[in-house]
Amino acid sequence: MENNYGNKNVNEKAAVSGQTNANSSSEVKGDLTYEDKVIQKIVGTAIEQIDGLLTVDGGFFSNIAEKLVNTDNVTTGIETEVGKKQVAVDMDVVIEYGRDIPKIADRIREVIRDEVAKMTHLDVIEVNIHVVDIKSKAEYEEDSETVQDKVTSAAKTTGEFASKQTDKAKGAVSRGTDKAQEKIEENRESRVK
Repeated sequence: MENNYGNKNVNEKAAVSGQTNANSSSEVKGDLTYEDKVIQKIVGTAIEQIDGLLTVDGGFFSNIAEKLVNTDNVTTGIETEVGKKQVAVDMDVVIEYGRDIPKIADRIREVIRDEVAKMTHLDVIEVNIHVVDIKSKAEYEEDSETVQDKVTSAAKTTGEFASKQTDKAKGAVSRGTDKAQEKIEENRESRVK
């Protein structure tokens, strides 16, 4: 019996040589570990679509950075402790005003547990959720505008203004050229009679 590599089966080789291979039916040994950022990314991506959860808050310095430039860092504000078989998660969140906070917290825990288990087979033993603020959607969107957004908006407005001014100048030059041409033609008298 040959495998895909053209070699005889390990058990046949062992039988031919008169030896048995005790490890032939067992798995290859080795460790599988995860960096905290891997679990944080799974968690951050999993909870992005939870209704009523506006954001995971990364704290003062993270918020300053996010106010400057648009980022898609889903790990911001998520802390994890990852062992060989278990995971614990801590996060600060902002919830939409008027929503059932305990219900949203239960949904966050459920989604995190399911997604981490599906992808890593690790048990999520704890998800600590600290609600740091509640905001309406309008407040959240207004607070989320970054300096980058403001600069882009200002540049767009400035560009539109400059374009209008350029069009006005072109129009004025064109009108001036037309008038000058008329004057030239009026003043041009035939030299011959």
